[in-house]
Amino acid sequence: MVVLNKIYTRTGDDGTTALGTGERVAKYDLRVEAYGTVDETNAVIGLARLHTGDTDPALDAMLARIQNDLFDLGADLCFPDETKDGSARLSVSDAQVARLESEIDEMNRSLEPLRSFVLPGGRPAASFLHLARTVSRRAERLIVALASRPGEPVSEPAIRYVNRLSDFLFVAARYANDKGATDVTWVPGKNR
Repeated sequence: MVVLNKIYTRTGDDGTTALGTGERVAKYDLRVEAYGTVDETNAVIGLARLHTGDTDPALDAMLARIQNDLFDLGADLCFPDETKDGSARLSVSDAQVARLESEIDEMNRSLEPLRSFVLPGGRPAASFLHLARTVSRRAERLIVALASRPGEPVSEPAIRYVNRLSDFLFVAARYANDKGATDVTWVPGKNR
């Protein structure tokens, strides 16, 4: 259980922050960058949800679940090792990855195949979902870079989840654009 009764602690005034294990690292540490960018993705999804709650309750419910999953992913990343007391640490599961895949397939069935690349735009929800997609791709790059470092464990499901997330957000953006009808497509060389 998380209890936050005081928001500022002053412990980060020296430029460090605590991982879930209690270890203090620089605020620019790659692990902190990775879970901070996951948090940024979550915030952009929150913006998209301002436009899905009334118009598409099913999509909004998927996005709400993903926001919760992203806190699981952040917890997974902020605990690089097992907990000190031996208790199980929270980590992303294969079931969470499978659920994303299932939802991607479900939404994609209602979309026409793409004949061009899609530009970010269209409806407000779609625009924010495209922004969330690009931020999640940045999170993925940071997570993969972290995982490539010796002594910096990252769970395999965490890597798969963030990879599928950007795919989900792309399909969800098309879905939010009237199931692709209001997608803005790229016209190669249009402005030459």
